[in-house]
Amino acid sequence: MRYHYEKPTEYSNAYGSTYICDHPAYNKCTLFKIGNKGLAVIQQRYDSATKKTWWGDIDPWLTDELYLHLRFKKFFDERAGECKDGLYPTASIRQIMWSLKIKPIPKERWETSFDRRDI
Repeated sequence: MRYHYEKPTEYSNAYGSTYICDHPAYNKCTLFKIGNKGLAVIQQRYDSATKKTWWGDIDPWLTDELYLHLRFKKFFDERAGECKDGLYPTASIRQIMWSLKIKPIPKERWETSFDRRDI
């Protein structure tokens, strides 16, 4: 039995787009838009050479998996909003995967998390 989400061998990346912004926690995210509302989704990255972490856009094989999920629209309606000062409401990949009841991607030792719902 799988306990974590595993990268599929074949996938599509039709939904979501990379969005560049000036957010205090990140400067690049995956943006899902429906009408005039949007939801930015971020994933933490790690550079082993410099031992630095940063938040950025999510892996491309996760975009369609999230967007086409049966519970995504409900999550989107609860958390999404209009753009204010170039920023959209944000959720981390773990927040959205737990909310949609998708098995999460494996957690790494270096990962941190936000202790509040709103990022």
